[in-house]
Order: sequence, then structure tokens, then C-alpha cells
Amino acid sequence: MRIAVPNKGRLHEPTMALLERAGLHVEETADRQLYADTVDPDVSILFARAADIPEYVADGAADAGITGLDQARESGRELAELLDLEFGRCRLVLAAPEDGDVRSPADVAGGTVATEFPRITREYLDGEGVDAEVVEVTGATELTPHVDMADAIVDITSTGTTLQVNRLAIIDEVLASSVRLFARPDAADDEKVTQVATALESVVAAEGKRYLMMNAPADSLDDVKRVLPGMGGPTVMDIADGDDDHVAVHAVVDERDVFETITALKGVGASDVLVTEIERLVE
Repeated sequence: MRIAVPNKGRLHEPTMALLERAGLHVEETADRQLYADTVDPDVSILFARAADIPEYVADGAADAGITGLDQARESGRELAELLDLEFGRCRLVLAAPEDGDVRSPADVAGGTVATEFPRITREYLDGEGVDAEVVEVTGATELTPHVDMADAIVDITSTGTTLQVNRLAIIDEVLASSVRLFARPDAADDEKVTQVATALESVVAAEGKRYLMMNAPADSLDDVKRVLPGMGGPTVMDIADGDDDHVAVHAVVDERDVFETITALKGVGASDVLVTEIERLVE
């Protein structure tokens, strides 16, 4: 099985870190290598531009690929989306000069929209019932309205800062994107593809979770359970030294709830509370 992954840019390092955490260590040997092996002899890596990955997967050069939803949609290729990897979040937005006449999608009718995503933009405008010319550009999209090349743009934004700097206002959201795992439809159910998807999913599921272990009075167990609903309820075990008055309780909780949860646990008699990170979580 071959997985296509971004060879550079803002998606490369997070993708490689995700593969590493999933147990698929990649044997990178050169700056400009095209292929790499992993610790799994049945899985190899193809390095490609993020925009080209949908094409490589659809044409069979790779069985699966990791790239942004925006790139997959723009390619127009038929792909099976297996998993939202929950990083690389951004938005494609319709934007126009702050002091201009465009205040709604309808206002670009009869005008021109510049973008690096002509397919997505055309589909969006058609969906809005707006007849406008779509002009493809390859960079500096945000400058086009200021040099009379376009009335509006469709561009990627994460924070909106670049648009603000260029005095552009967001008119509408075209697409919310993040990095996804895709596969060819005929390979989506392949055993090895499923194994890789499960491994990646276990890492994603562990994000923002913490594992709590503690001792608690047996007669306060109901109170502890109310504090610790956990995933399907906490795990309760006898303590090995034969202490019948206490039990060991384990649970998975959201990281943001750890502080208040520990305080509540102490209030119902829990002690020796240990908090650990979770590398992978198979649900």
C-alpha cells in the first residue's frame, strides 16, 4: 500500500508527526526524495504537492492520500473520504474590498471573481445562482481587486489577518476545510488501508484526552462515578494489597476538564490521583 503525503509546506510536518504517532515511522533519507519506506513493509510513502495528491490517488499512483478537503474538491476527482484528521483547518471565503459595493454574493453578478480554486468557486457561484466570470490566478489573489482585475476573490484564510491587511471584508464562507485521509473508491475497503485508517483515527481520538488513575473509598464509589462518567463509565478494580476499603478507578476525561475534575474527586475522598497523556485511543 502506498500513501501520498504533502512533500513540503504547512501540512508536511503535522502529517509526518501524525504518521509517527500512529506507529508508521517513515524512513526519510533525502530532502527531495519521492518515495520512502515505513516500519511496516507493506506500507510506503509517496511525497507530492498537496494539490497533486488527489490526482495521484485517483490515478492509482497511491492507494490513499493525506491532503486538504479544499484540494480534493478542487481536483474534481472521485475519492472516498475516510477520516477527518482535524488539523490544517482553514476556510475558503468570498471576500471583497471593504469600501466597495459587494456586500453579498448576489452583488458579484456580472462581475469577476479571482481565485486559485476555480472549480470550487464556479460550483459555489452556481449554487448561489450568481452569474460571474471566474478568473484563475496563481498567487497574490488578495491584490487583484485593488488593481482592477476582479470585483471579489475566493481565497483561503485561517485567521483573516491577511484579508484585513489588504482591506478585504469576508462576504461569505465558501468551504470549511481541514486535512483528510482519502482513498480510491476501489481501495477504501482494502485491509491494509483500513488498518492505517484505524491507526490514524486512534491518534486523532486521543487528542485533548487524559487518562486518570486514582484510589477511592469503596463506599464513595457512586459519588466518584458521578464525577467521572468517562467513556462508557470509569473502570473500577480491586487494589492488589487486599485493601477492601478502597478501589482503583481509571477513566478517560477531556483535558480541559482535568483541573475541575481532580478538585471534585478530592472532595469525594479520592487520593493518589495520577494524570497521564494518551498517545492512541481505539474506540
